[in-house]
Parts: sequence; C-alpha cells; structure tokens
Amino acid sequence: MTEHVVVSVPADSWARALGPLDGADVVVWDGSAPAPDPAPTLVVPPYVATPDLSALPSATRAVQLLTIGYDGVPEQLPRDVLLCNATGVHETSTAELAVGLAVLSLRGLDGDVRAMATGEWKPSRRTSLADRNVLVLGWGGVGRAVADRLAPFECSVTAVGTRARVQDGVPVHAVEELPDLLPAHDVVVLACPLTDRTRGLVGREFLAALPDGALVVNVARGPVVDTAALVAELRAGRLCAALDVTDPEPLPADHELWSLPGVVVTPHVGGNSTAFRPRMVALLRDQVARLVAGEELRNVVSAGGVGNDSATAAS
Repeated sequence: MTEHVVVSVPADSWARALGPLDGADVVVWDGSAPAPDPAPTLVVPPYVATPDLSALPSATRAVQLLTIGYDGVPEQLPRDVLLCNATGVHETSTAELAVGLAVLSLRGLDGDVRAMATGEWKPSRRTSLADRNVLVLGWGGVGRAVADRLAPFECSVTAVGTRARVQDGVPVHAVEELPDLLPAHDVVVLACPLTDRTRGLVGREFLAALPDGALVVNVARGPVVDTAALVAELRAGRLCAALDVTDPEPLPADHELWSLPGVVVTPHVGGNSTAFRPRMVALLRDQVARLVAGEELRNVVSAGGVGNDSATAAS
C-alpha cells in the first residue's frame, strides 16, 4: 500500500538537491511562518537553529533532523510525532575533525600558523599523536569513527560508553570507571550525546584526574564540559583543549577561551563539510520512500515525545 506524502525542507537548495520524488511533493518551509497547505507529512527543520516544533500541523507524522544530536527536541513534539536524527550522515566528517584537532593541537600547528603573520621561524620538539594513550568518551557512531581514524596513528585507544560491554571485539568501559582510567590518558576525545547524565560530566574532578599536559578534544556538545572548570585548568597551564563546541555557543567575542594559551576553537563545524549534503539527501530520499511505502522510518530516536533510550545506549 502506498500513499502520497508532503515533505517540507528548510531552503530552496534542499528542494533542488532532493529533486523529484515518487509519491511525494517537496515544499520549502523553515518553521518561521505558518505551515504550508497541504501540511507536511515529514518536516525537516533548519540545520543550525531548530524552530519551535510544539505546534506542528496535525498531518505531520515525523520530524527528520539534519543533525545527530537531538537534545531538547523530543520534549517539544506532539505525542504522535516521530523524531528521527541524522545517524550515518555526520560521523565521518566529525571524526575527521576530531583527529585533525588532536594533531593540530599536539603538534603546535596553530602556533606555526600564527607565526606566519610575522615571518617567525620557530622550530621546536612537538608531541606526536603516535604512542599517546587516547580515551574516546562515547562509543556511538562518532566515537567508533574517531577510533577507526586513530588506528593508523599508532596510538592506544580506550573506549568508554554508558555501560561496560564488548562491542565488535572492542572492550568498552563504563562511565563509572573514568576515575581510574583518566590518569593514564594523554588525550580525551568527547563524542557522547548530551543527556542529563553527560551534562557537566567533564567537570573539576574529571579534569583534575587527567595528567599534566593532557589534551581535551570536544566534538560532542558544549554543555558536556563545565566551562568554568576547564578555564581554571587552562589558566593554570596544566591542560590543553581543542573545542569544536562550547558552552555558551556561539562563543562570545570577549570570552576568555579565545585568548587562553593551549586552546584551539572551531565554530561547531564538525559535521558541516562537503560530505554532509549528499549523505543527508540520500537519507531523506530513503525516509520519503519509506513513508510512501508505509514502512518504518530509520533513525527514530523518540516516539510520542518520549526519548528512545536505545538511541543513546550505544554511546
């Protein structure tokens, strides 16, 4: 059995990228104006700023996010609307940035780039990613992609997730083991979802447990880190940080993180690369085909306004 559906996308560029779809009409709607008529069956909100989704049309059956993270969204949705995230779209790009930030920071490449402005030639011995002990916090898609890309760098990787297990042959430690694990690791890559459990997880005690000179790489969400606790460690010169996400975000121009030594900040660009749109278009086309055919959607992370615990259990 098939049905005709209406898909709303946030911009003309997305409509052009999707092209004609069998059994579906594509309309442009970013949520800032009244819903179009006919109302969308599937709503795709904007990438950066998700609008208020609490008053969706009654015809809307699902919301498809352009992001993996979905914190704060399920609570907005009407009880009968499914929420799907973009699992499978951003992992490669985000992991690529995480490893790039680690290499840049450890090897001091940010300082070399700044020295170019004055023509300074400043050779020094740098820290290699090779032979470092790296802890990846969050063993979902992004965390596993980070580990895959770290393998050729000849470093040791420790996986930490919500619970202890062996996954695809990899021993995954539970979050509760962090106090014993952190002192032995030179680099921590944060790749976990933002939940009540992970909010502020990287706080004073977490950071104090790291050895002197350790690097914290955050490609998760800003509030996973207690910013004040991190700033205190950075002021002391004890730790370094490479942050693609911050709290607050966007980071104000006068914030201390911009000027502290040992810090690299990028403006939340982990998943926003040339790999994003074609992979997202492929996911959207598949979701529409499933709706038309009356099949289950992919990447359902909440149903009826209630979060799906299984969506974060793999982290």
